[in-house]
Amino acid sequence: MDTKLIRSKPKLNTPKNALPVREKVYHYLKSSILSGRFDPGERLTEEHIAKKLKVSRTPVREALHKLESEGLIKPREKRGFIASRDSKEEVEELLELRAILEGYALRLISERVSEERLEQLNGLIDKAEEALRRNRIDEVFKWNTEFHDTLHELVSDRDRLHGLIVNMRKYVLRYRRDTLSNPEGVKRTIDGHRKIILALRLRDPALCEHIMREHIREAKEDALQTLFGKS
Repeated sequence: MDTKLIRSKPKLNTPKNALPVREKVYHYLKSSILSGRFDPGERLTEEHIAKKLKVSRTPVREALHKLESEGLIKPREKRGFIASRDSKEEVEELLELRAILEGYALRLISERVSEERLEQLNGLIDKAEEALRRNRIDEVFKWNTEFHDTLHELVSDRDRLHGLIVNMRKYVLRYRRDTLSNPEGVKRTIDGHRKIILALRLRDPALCEHIMREHIREAKEDALQTLFGKS
């Protein structure tokens, strides 16, 4: 038997110090759901996933049950699961929690941000504006996301806060791309980033927290309008 062929066969756990297979399956499925590779309502079965990832059904089953406990998938009446579709109340709650977390983070950032970092953030806003002028919405999404990621790096030493924000944004970003289909919403987002920079330059912690909360609540209204229409 040709051992080279065996070694070259794609597997989920080929790296020497890789995570256990069940964890790699879990992270793959979670990422797929949050990034939109699995549409809400799409059927997920052990057999199909195991075959696709070239693993046994046991780690797939464990991963699916873990995702069910997190509310990302729901069991079907007969067999398998479906990717969950959040209710309006769940989306609203998610974005309110984000406003609280990121508002508090910006309060801390106002006391430590450097002029060099502010210039970097300004550059990202300029890139987003240029992308909007050229109607390149995917690029707007990219630069807007990098703007917030750059801010979050400034509290990466606050392990618990940073971890909560990073995890929260994984859930939020699957809705933000859809809401950026509205040009007015895109412009409002960019204007909100300009206000954040101004508040940071003033070194006013309370103002920074207020501005960030208002920025995310505007995004919440855009998201609810896009996803669910008028109340």
